[in-house]
Amino acid sequence: MTSLESSTFLFVDDDERYRVQMQRAFARRGYTCEIARNGEEALALVRSRAVEYASIDLRMPGMSGLDLVRELMALAPDIYIVVLTGFGSIATAVDAVRLGAKHYLTKPADANDLLAAFARTDPKRSPISHEVPSLARAEWEHIQRVLDDCGGNISQAARLLRIERRSLQRKLAKHPVPK
Repeated sequence: MTSLESSTFLFVDDDERYRVQMQRAFARRGYTCEIARNGEEALALVRSRAVEYASIDLRMPGMSGLDLVRELMALAPDIYIVVLTGFGSIATAVDAVRLGAKHYLTKPADANDLLAAFARTDPKRSPISHEVPSLARAEWEHIQRVLDDCGGNISQAARLLRIERRSLQRKLAKHPVPK
């Protein structure tokens, strides 16, 4: 296994905004990060180039994250996989690890969370320094995901977040909070 610095990462998620955000975050840290929006794209990418690390969303249209873990482990048994989901449960975590994933994270997770999870999967590596996002940043990211899930409908997002619509509008009017 190569070092994290010279490795290729694969981020598989059907949420385009989150997928691109992660690719940019990895690039800012100097890593090579490929992205795929579903299992089929991920498999095609892994067949065409070496990928050492993969972060896979559990729930995606078409092939599920668990199915993708199974396929990737058959295709590239040395790949280190972290399953990432907004719908965490003990049963799916156990299934993911049983299929070959090395770690399981719940959203919101950022690039630092993923890098720390990847570093913990290989005992020969020293841990990467892990910066915890501020509470305000975590709140902002959560609001953005809920709003995206609601197709931009502020009223529906406010109901799901259990806050007043105007309060949500005020929060959205603020710029993203730095980490």
